[in-house]
Amino acid sequence: MNSISIIGTGYVGLVTGTCLSEFGMRVICMDLEASKIHALERGEVPIYEPGLARLIAKNLEAGRLRFSADIAETVSESNMIFIAVGTPPGEDGSVDLNHVLSAAKSIAAHMNDYKAIITKSTVPVGTGRRIKQLIRGALDNRGLTGLDFDIVSNPEFLREGSAVRDFMHPDRVVIGSENERSANLMRDIYSVLYLIDTPFIFTTLETAELIKYATNAYLATKITFINEIANLCDAAGADVHVIAKAMGLDGRISKYFLHPGPGYGGSCLPKDTLGLVKIGQDCGVDMRITRATIEANEFQKAHMIDKIEGGLGDPRGKTIGILGLAFKAETDDMRAAPSIPIVLGLIAKGCRLRAYDPAAMKNAKEGPFATVSGPGTLTYCADEYDAAKGTDAIVILTEWNQFRHLDLPRLLGLMAGRHFFDLRNIYEPKDLTVLGFVHTGVGR
Repeated sequence: MNSISIIGTGYVGLVTGTCLSEFGMRVICMDLEASKIHALERGEVPIYEPGLARLIAKNLEAGRLRFSADIAETVSESNMIFIAVGTPPGEDGSVDLNHVLSAAKSIAAHMNDYKAIITKSTVPVGTGRRIKQLIRGALDNRGLTGLDFDIVSNPEFLREGSAVRDFMHPDRVVIGSENERSANLMRDIYSVLYLIDTPFIFTTLETAELIKYATNAYLATKITFINEIANLCDAAGADVHVIAKAMGLDGRISKYFLHPGPGYGGSCLPKDTLGLVKIGQDCGVDMRITRATIEANEFQKAHMIDKIEGGLGDPRGKTIGILGLAFKAETDDMRAAPSIPIVLGLIAKGCRLRAYDPAAMKNAKEGPFATVSGPGTLTYCADEYDAAKGTDAIVILTEWNQFRHLDLPRLLGLMAGRHFFDLRNIYEPKDLTVLGFVHTGVGR
């Protein structure tokens, strides 16, 4: 087999290319941004993902992995080309396919023999057919009417913070294809996974494309449902953790994604729920449950501000320590993080914030909080204890492991007040109240 190439060295592309090289294949990770390629060649990894930097270094040294900014070289040296570029959402929830279609055009402009073109990016139903028409038209214009190729849909199911493990030990591999030739090529790529009895789903292009959206919309709905139950628990005096445990023991439900908090965020669930609603509109189907999930998730973020304000009384002039900014632990990703509206909302109410995150502060400073940082609004701190100094309250927004085992007496000694808003429910309320904290959780 010739080299496999990955167009796009963002989160999905870099993890995919690196893990395939770990499977023993020769892989080219290609990106038009030359500075990013040069940095990767030096071993500088642009994303925070546990285990990824080590695998990149290992496979670079072994010669199985290399990086390139040359699209012509990448296409000519590969017979299987993954498209793993960004598909950001538009204001109406539609999926921006400009990068995907641009990659397809570049492939068509340089291919001179058979290629299997595999979409790894999350794309709406019908995108594979659209790519096929685009490439066929470009080849015909080049006079290559007899040149054959295949389109494959191979959606990713990588969780940030555990993406390497998810790729190496997936729950399933979904492959949408049109013939046995391309299906067999995909079997060869993932042959390592057959050895660990990974389930494979072979289906059509359209079905594979929709599986990703259906999966993420369901997970988002499950998170939002337990958040609503948690809000009911607050009003009724019940404990959402006991309810979630009992629900999770039902085999029809399972225990996963039943953890209440400030709402879901990240690069996938917000984008894909919006995308599914738009796909439904384009197909004449009203995705009512998914629309309600989006609305309820936005409410949950705002409700966290109300919860903090209700605990503190008038928040104006209060100093609050924020522990965690990333949308989840083990990532530096700030995309659609619940911390964004919560932090901005507290600042708008006149609060002074002291924030710490183990990985995401650089992205926070340069991204959503670029215009609000500074004395009197948002101060970035050296660690969790620095963030607690002189504060009236502590708010946990991200469930980093190091926040699960805080030196609570030390923390209380550094604070001016006693309020502890555990918005990820990582502490038992009694463990806080016995020390003198005023505890507020989610559904507890």
